[in-house]
Amino acid sequence: MKSINRTFSIAPMLDWTDRHYRYFARIMSKQTLLYTEMVTTGAIIFGKGDYLGFNEQEHPVALQLGGSNPQDLARCAKLAAQRGYDEVNLNVGCPSDRVQNGRFGACLMAEPALVAECVDAMKQVVDIPITVKSRIGIDEQDSYEFLTDFIDVVSASGCQEFTIHARKAWLQGLSPKQNREIPELNYARVYQLKQDYSHLNIGINGGITTLEQAKEHLKHVDGVMVGREAYHNPYILAEVDQQLHGIDREVITREQVIEQMLPYIERHIADGGRLNHITRHMIGLFQGLPGSRSWRRYLSENAHKTGAGVEVVHDAVSAMLENQ
Repeated sequence: MKSINRTFSIAPMLDWTDRHYRYFARIMSKQTLLYTEMVTTGAIIFGKGDYLGFNEQEHPVALQLGGSNPQDLARCAKLAAQRGYDEVNLNVGCPSDRVQNGRFGACLMAEPALVAECVDAMKQVVDIPITVKSRIGIDEQDSYEFLTDFIDVVSASGCQEFTIHARKAWLQGLSPKQNREIPELNYARVYQLKQDYSHLNIGINGGITTLEQAKEHLKHVDGVMVGREAYHNPYILAEVDQQLHGIDREVITREQVIEQMLPYIERHIADGGRLNHITRHMIGLFQGLPGSRSWRRYLSENAHKTGAGVEVVHDAVSAMLENQ
């Protein structure tokens, strides 16, 4: 089994980390581990579309699965391995009602034996890593003992890699959005976990917004996973390889990023796709710079129009330069 560098990864984010965003992210960082949006086993097994498509350039790329039926998860993991994914990750962290009704996501933290069974079923049929992403607890079950009991049972099934969102999930009374912000962050608990389970690969997630913060976390854990910041301010990825992996390479400029995206955009449009499928992920590229609002507005107002092509991207750059 080839090893995957988990120093820095981008969190699976529904409706955001699709294949177009991942291609865009890969241009800025060659080392970052990329995750798909969560895909349910039901969508893969019964859905009409291709939920496993990705570009070869995206490697290393992991599929995040949502589900709790060991046989279905094994079937989907096998398909993912056949398609060339580098890892399959089981979602044990999403708190939404829809997810609970399907008996997967964060509510599975209360059923570690079932999670272990799911992991084991997947490991039986693939030789790529099977990993788990969870919270530090759920509802009133948020003691350190609750977390370690979960880790004990699941790691006994052969899972060696865990990414822990350093907040508990409130399954009742909070929306998924509120669950990303209201429960308090408890990084110390994840650090403690790594100390007590030094033989496991432990990554941390939740509220991380800079590479400086990432470096600080990496003194205590094996990996850092960044979510919303990597989406709203994607240029944070441009220095990941240099700062976190020690790679001696020039930092790519925003202009070079756009230049490298243009052939990809042209292929997508030639295949019948629309410009805004891709540019919606690029809106934050100039975040914090003078003229960035003009860039965002121009793309937002024009990329969805019928027949819109790469000239819209060029014009958006011009609009930004005029307003710097």
